[in-house]
Amino acid sequence: MPQLSHKARKRWSIFILIVGLPIYVVLAVNLVELFERPHFLIEALVFLVLGVIWALPLKFVFKGVGREDPDAGKD
Repeated sequence: MPQLSHKARKRWSIFILIVGLPIYVVLAVNLVELFERPHFLIEALVFLVLGVIWALPLKFVFKGVGREDPDAGKD
């Protein structure tokens, strides 16, 4: 897999947080509502797990985004 530049990772992370995450939240809520409403603790556990699962495959996009661009000083 080719490496994303720092600028590209920043853009993708903003896109994921502004567009992708709200869509994921709506899908997660609809998924839980498909079944009869479970006990509060089970429902909280399901949302906790779903809240962590979305970030695992996208960890490489968010890694190092908060730091300064390492390539900025090379110009």
